Amino acid sequence: MALTTIVQVEVTLSDVDRGVYETLELTLAQHPSESTRYLLTRLFAYCLSYEEGIAFSRGGLSDADEPPVSIRDATGLLVAWIDVGQPSAERLHKASKAARRVALFTTADRAQLMREVSTRAIHKLEAIEVFRLDPAFIAALEEKIARRMKLEIVRNEAVLYVTVGGATLESALERITLAE
Repeated sequence: MALTTIVQVEVTLSDVDRGVYETLELTLAQHPSESTRYLLTRLFAYCLSYEEGIAFSRGGLSDADEPPVSIRDATGLLVAWIDVGQPSAERLHKASKAARRVALFTTADRAQLMREVSTRAIHKLEAIEVFRLDPAFIAALEEKIARRMKLEIVRNEAVLYVTVGGATLESALERITLAE
């Protein structure tokens, strides 16, 4: 039986685009079926959506009814459903009905996402925020991942700069729409 891997990350976050500057101590549980690419995309989803009330899901990948990252207000109301990867049209529809704001962080290209969303009507499709991370950028980061690591993440004018292990990687953070 494969075991969950625990990854501890200290993130210095400078999100100039949103005016968010934080130091985060994060512990991520990587489910045995979770790829490193998905883990990194989930980490970026958390950091680039960071605000009060944000949390990783408790059940991780094994809880299909919860988003990988969510934001709740002080009363526990779901404010934002933040998904990762390539969710089904049904899941995006459910998310749009459950939360005021829905965001998706993905490495998939727009054509792949459009094929899926065309399979059914999705509530407030035009309001879903989609952020695409370059797969080559994530692949380069995969080579540097460790169980304990420090990352510096800077977002400025939709460009990501990530420093890890003395090396800085750069990539555009593409914002795409799913509505035709």
